[in-house]
Amino acid sequence: MEKLRRDYLLPDLKAVTQATGVTGTVVVQARQTIEETFWLAEVANETQLILGIVGWAPLVHAQIDLYLERLASLPKMKGMRHVLHDEPDPFYMSREDFQRGISRLKDYGIRFDCLIFESHLPQTIELVDRHPNQIFIVDHIAKPSIRQKALDPWRQQLIELASRPNVYCKLSGMVTEAHWDLWTEQELKPYFEIVIEAFGCKRTMFGSDWPVVNLAASYGQWLGTVQRALSQFSEEERAWIFAGTAIDAYDL
Repeated sequence: MEKLRRDYLLPDLKAVTQATGVTGTVVVQARQTIEETFWLAEVANETQLILGIVGWAPLVHAQIDLYLERLASLPKMKGMRHVLHDEPDPFYMSREDFQRGISRLKDYGIRFDCLIFESHLPQTIELVDRHPNQIFIVDHIAKPSIRQKALDPWRQQLIELASRPNVYCKLSGMVTEAHWDLWTEQELKPYFEIVIEAFGCKRTMFGSDWPVVNLAASYGQWLGTVQRALSQFSEEERAWIFAGTAIDAYDL
């Protein structure tokens, strides 16, 4: 983890995006504190490069509306995320207080990013079914077992989740689920194919997972990997995956 043990700030983001031709980004929380969310909003206000932010709020709090009112007033606030895969309870998202918090998001125009392992997909399907009018975005294709080259049951469960029209998926976090120094584009190919088959181009979006991606690849390497994986798609389809879907899902 040594590569991550430093501050990654706006100049770093500008450097990697300018080098790759990326002109708009959404930044996503890393720490589960309100303070970080307000800091992300301050950083976003400094640049047109950041079009939206996905922050954090204590969704299980009895007075969650007090938090959401404050956060929704931030100019670029687009979503919330909770690091569900780090919760000791694998059914954390099934808690009634968490469900109540999720139920409040749509009234503030806030999406929810699902940061989960593939083992959480059954619970996630139940979560989505309880909130059919809430927009959900699956981060890192739900972190399948790429190191083990396993596709099932992730494939069936992801396809089931994708049948809900209010769910989007990010093509991100794949190289860090593979062997960091040994991954190949060929081993990632079936995962790309399954995600796009499940969600279609208009509900699939590119995600960098930067700076965590640095553990296994640079920003540019990952972007190039995704571009090559999608090279057989039409220009319009690629435009959706690299821009249109994020604009639609996050209302940028």
